[in-house]
Amino acid sequence: MTKQAVLSPQPGVQTVARHDTSRSAEFWAGVRATIPLVVGAIPFGIIFGAVAVSSGLGAGTAAAMSAFVFAGSSQFIAAGLYASGAGLMIIILTTFIVNLRHSLYSVSLAPYMRHLPHRWLLILGFTLTDETFLVVSQRYTAPDASPNKHWFHFGSAAIMYTNWQLCTWIRILAGSAVANPENWGLDFALVVTFIGMLMPGIRSRPILVSVLAAGIASLVLAGLPNRLGLLAATLAGVVFGLIAEILKNRHIAGNRADA
Repeated sequence: MTKQAVLSPQPGVQTVARHDTSRSAEFWAGVRATIPLVVGAIPFGIIFGAVAVSSGLGAGTAAAMSAFVFAGSSQFIAAGLYASGAGLMIIILTTFIVNLRHSLYSVSLAPYMRHLPHRWLLILGFTLTDETFLVVSQRYTAPDASPNKHWFHFGSAAIMYTNWQLCTWIRILAGSAVANPENWGLDFALVVTFIGMLMPGIRSRPILVSVLAAGIASLVLAGLPNRLGLLAATLAGVVFGLIAEILKNRHIAGNRADA
């Protein structure tokens, strides 16, 4: 059977046509749909290898973080905090708060994954990244009734995980043979990448409120030590987003009562 793919509403994100939803077709469609995001993640994987080593973590610790933590933003934050001499509890608390966004991802994906056995949930939960969430959320909400959409998810996660490990090791093994990636001028590119991933997900007023609150707080509190401004901004986004969601639901309930 000929494999075909159709474009989803997200540019660069592909889904599998209704008539070709085998496990292998879904897996490779997930890989292909994630490749554009993988290309953008390559330099940041290399940067992490450099940051981790220069922070004093060592090559083995850097590799272990990529293999067993696999959370780019948290890895960068943990390495930076370690280098600045922050205490263990500050590092744990900060990375925990930063990763709270994954609980929101899980709420969004749960209706499509609740039927999966625990071994699948463990694998897909551990390998979930911002990029993979962006891709697979489109696939899960596609109108076809494919029973193998989790294989699309697995394909996306597999290519992201493999890419991150390779990029970390490239910097560790190459050492000074690779130009210092901190001089590549990618700080702004990282911000633009995440903004591009974020914008399509702003589909309701509560989400917009959450984004604005977190953004404003991060600017106002940027001068706090140990990157506590990031921690506070994350909390602000969650709190204001939750308040906006509660007010929205009350407004809807009030309109129904008046009808």
